[in-house]
Amino acid sequence: MPFDLMTMPNGLRVIGERIPHFRSASVGLWVGTGSQHETPAEAGLSHFLEHMVFKGTEKRTARQIAEEMDAVGGQLNAFTSKECTCFYAKTVDEHLPLAMDVVCDLAVHPSFDAKEMEKEKGVVLEEISMSEDTPEDLVHELLMLAYYGDQPIARPILGSEERISGYARQDLVNYWSARYRPENCVFSIAGNYDWARVQELLEKHLGAWTQDGLREVKCVTHPMPPTVITKEKEIEQVHICLGFPGLPIGDERSYELSLFNSVYGGAMSSRLFQKIREESGMAYTVYSYPNAYTDCGMLSVYAATNPDTAVEVYDQILEETRKIAEGGLTRTEFDMAREQLKASFIMGSESTSSRMQSNGRRLLLLNETRTESEVIDRVNAIDFDSTNELMQRILTAPHALSLVGKGVKELAAKMKK
Repeated sequence: MPFDLMTMPNGLRVIGERIPHFRSASVGLWVGTGSQHETPAEAGLSHFLEHMVFKGTEKRTARQIAEEMDAVGGQLNAFTSKECTCFYAKTVDEHLPLAMDVVCDLAVHPSFDAKEMEKEKGVVLEEISMSEDTPEDLVHELLMLAYYGDQPIARPILGSEERISGYARQDLVNYWSARYRPENCVFSIAGNYDWARVQELLEKHLGAWTQDGLREVKCVTHPMPPTVITKEKEIEQVHICLGFPGLPIGDERSYELSLFNSVYGGAMSSRLFQKIREESGMAYTVYSYPNAYTDCGMLSVYAATNPDTAVEVYDQILEETRKIAEGGLTRTEFDMAREQLKASFIMGSESTSSRMQSNGRRLLLLNETRTESEVIDRVNAIDFDSTNELMQRILTAPHALSLVGKGVKELAAKMKK
């Protein structure tokens, strides 16, 4: 199904995917700013700002924001990533005008109340502490540093306690003014809607939106020698992460990467899961997944195990990695993984939320669109030999390593002998 596309006079790009047999609709306002676009002095501002817009706008209090969507059974939320921020809502189609009103109001008319800001600092600081107390999250944060070094892509999205505690209201206003501009945003909608009505509502809510002073940020991530980073924690398990080279968003080979990842560690039938959990029984959780950004990418492997078996689990990961890199995928594995990839995409697309997010993110970061049929055609066209060649190149490259748990410094020394 073709998309509804337009660019408003103020530069805001709009993408719609109409699904008339649905009775729901999802909308999202995507902003091209995230932790990668922050200077060290702005660390955590993208995420903190995302929190603060829910504390009130020029015409709604925080309570009204929550109650208006709850009153019609709608869902309202937001998230911040390395490269973008998204405010989104999902509702039954008859309440779409309200959803669009609230989402646009949040992003374009925040009040940044100083008293609310001081209270919200406590919430964000608790979120930082929660992340520090969640070893699976922490070990992945450390892997970013081990793989990318001290570059913007590796900075934590939440920022630091010191930075969050020290921000004043004007810091938020300055960052919002610099990054929240229509030219730096995409409005995405998917579900049952009338395109002419959507255009009317966008003109009403966003037609007069302008902003001065955009600071252009060019993110360039340079290759770095992978390193080892450890963090001592008095916990029962050792959390292990390995980082191999990946691919950036938009790379056509990303389909091949997703396919071989399914065989490598991305599914219950994968080599890593079967060997380490099913055969050896040394870990409850073990998996791999690709991370993709506009200018870089990484293939990550994660496992959690007892300190006594941590070195053996690491060795088994490397052994399975060596085997699959040298021997390649079998035809049976390749065919099964391709069907898994298609099924995952199709089933993941059967909601207005997922379609809104996929369309909005691609248009924002790559300035392109891709229909469901185009994706399926591309998956069907994945080449067996090309997939094995890519897999060999990635899995034979040097890898980064991060460890969280008791005695991890000594364990890392044994692992990297």
